[in-house]
Amino acid sequence: MNLCSITSGSSGNCIYIGSEKDSILVDVGISGKRVEQGLNKIDMTTKDIQGILITHEHSDHIKGVGVLARKYEIPIYGTKGTISAMKESSSLGKIPDDLFREIKADESFQINDLNIQPFAISHDAAEPVAYRVEHQGNAVAIATDLGTYDDYIIEHLKNLDVLLLEANHDINMLQVGSYPYYLKQRILGNRGHLSNDTAGRLLCEILHDDLKEVILGHLSKDNNYEALAYETVCSEVTMGENPYKASDFHIRVAKRDGNSDLIAI
Repeated sequence: MNLCSITSGSSGNCIYIGSEKDSILVDVGISGKRVEQGLNKIDMTTKDIQGILITHEHSDHIKGVGVLARKYEIPIYGTKGTISAMKESSSLGKIPDDLFREIKADESFQINDLNIQPFAISHDAAEPVAYRVEHQGNAVAIATDLGTYDDYIIEHLKNLDVLLLEANHDINMLQVGSYPYYLKQRILGNRGHLSNDTAGRLLCEILHDDLKEVILGHLSKDNNYEALAYETVCSEVTMGENPYKASDFHIRVAKRDGNSDLIAI
């Protein structure tokens, strides 16, 4: 199984996951042209994509889904709340109803050989989910846009090979930055985004000997930067109440505007 972050950040998200036979995208928050360019860099094309998993309806996750789905007739998977919100979005254009596939949190489904496990997350969207994808004993997960985490989230992120985890903001940068008060409160709230510190603490809960890669994603353009996210998360892991140090794992930060390295499991 392979995973590649085509883009990951507050201005657009699109993640590729595939096996030898099957290929899917998690979110399409960038243009169809940029998706195609990103897929070409890993020797894939949009025609190879068999499904688009949508986490929630915010524009940085669905911006390009209408164009892609219509042009290539790719099924779109999302919860009832997410699909309803997408249909109300005028920016997507008209998407044929038969391309939508309604899913439910905690009810797994198949896209050919890929087993998809959606699970509910706390975010200010209609009915958001994160995704765990399994194939032939390997497992990856995309977990961004979480305002908080609990035992339920931890359980769904255990025993992974690869995790793309949100490290959205540095709390101090956000608090002293130029964002209006209401937006700061939204981001810091339980239905907002994970800070670097919180991402590190969550990571401490799910580390295990066979975890191969951790990718920090969905960084804020204004309230974070790569080195700070990396150092903060690594510090939480090394200083946390767990038997590991950050150096025991390959931790990287996803690129905002281009492909991160393809990870082959």
